Amino acid sequence: MRKFFGIIVMLIFVLAMVACGADDSDEEQSDGNDSGTEETDDSQETEEAAAEGGEGGDLEIFSWWTGAGEEDGLNALIELFEEEHPDIAVENAAVAGGAGTNAKAVLATRMQGNDPPSTFQVHAGEELNQSWVAADKMEPLNDFYEEEELMDKFPEELIDMVSQDGDIYSVPVNIHRGNVIFYNMSVFEENGLEPPTTFDEFLDVAEELDAAGVTPLALGDKEAWTATQIFENVLLGSLGPEDYQALWNGDISFDDERVVEAAETFKQMLKYVNEDHASRNWQDSAQLVSEGEAAMINMGDWAKGYFSNDLDMEVNEDFGYFAFPETTDEFMVISDTFGLPSGVENEEEVKEFLSVLGSVEGQDTFNPLKGSIPARVDADESKYDEYGVDTIEDFREANLAPSLAHGSAASEGYLTKANQAVNIFVTQGDVERLLESLETAMAEE
Repeated sequence: MRKFFGIIVMLIFVLAMVACGADDSDEEQSDGNDSGTEETDDSQETEEAAAEGGEGGDLEIFSWWTGAGEEDGLNALIELFEEEHPDIAVENAAVAGGAGTNAKAVLATRMQGNDPPSTFQVHAGEELNQSWVAADKMEPLNDFYEEEELMDKFPEELIDMVSQDGDIYSVPVNIHRGNVIFYNMSVFEENGLEPPTTFDEFLDVAEELDAAGVTPLALGDKEAWTATQIFENVLLGSLGPEDYQALWNGDISFDDERVVEAAETFKQMLKYVNEDHASRNWQDSAQLVSEGEAAMINMGDWAKGYFSNDLDMEVNEDFGYFAFPETTDEFMVISDTFGLPSGVENEEEVKEFLSVLGSVEGQDTFNPLKGSIPARVDADESKYDEYGVDTIEDFREANLAPSLAHGSAASEGYLTKANQAVNIFVTQGDVERLLESLETAMAEE
């Protein structure tokens, strides 16, 4: 009952935030799973139509994929499905704007009103499990996984992220990596620098860049999750994947000396970010790297697509990439998934879509356009560029860890409080206050 009440409170909070932020929606840019499309009158009409429920097709696919790349990927996936199932009409019920916030608010209204879409985009981990599985709004897919022979096609850790109490609740379609640093290769070469692999090396490189008049680390925390993403990667490097997970499970305290050390390292890193970070989003800060004004940026690998497609930079010529210091063997995973909501009347059609979405062909159709890699471990590597091939190999071999900043490691209610605490920390640098705030928020869960 306490969990369900918490879910209701979280949903009310989301709706309130959307209402309060309506005047600013045109300025909002995305997190890594949305390309930052501005909300227009057309998107508002789409949102209203989505809120009224899908009546335009037998299969309503609900997401926030409306930007370049992601929209192309989704449309290609739908086209593939329609080729295989011409008798099933599909409605693309994507809702634009607000980095997915608008879509999640519409979804919350419909789910609580027992009017779910046929299937919907949701991040693997706690965004799925605490928001919808705990509320008894999803149907288990164990039999589906067995029938489709999927149990050995995804890493065990990823299946665990879409499972609760032994039942599997969604099918992953893609993978993004959050613990990546992209860097301007010319800047590094001109200063005789190599990519750092430890925190000490990172701080040494940052000091040299700062002395050369180059901003070492680009940050755009106009939306607080970007700073939270840096902090979670420092925590992963300090704790390792098992204890990193234990921290969010409440099995390790925030006064653990390694957590304190991580916060101190984070504080040191923040000394080397651009002064105007609070007025920039992640795309704006990535432009600093492309222009050579900044050397590095920690961003999910959707930034690779931004560098390549929007800024016309060549991978391993204009920009390079390396794992966040101390996390070479780890993979901070962000995965979009789709499941089967309880109460839908077209269960068989939904499973047909999930079958295509989870197939090798489906994932290799969607991900090269989206800029992500497939969740399946048996994908066709020839479909992907050099970065994609490297990331696929890392995904198969690395230890997976769920992202806090993108809703996988903890509930959305906790993430909101964590973002607030990190946002204050970026300005004030008070380690004790940061960790106390995170510990208090955890106790309130």
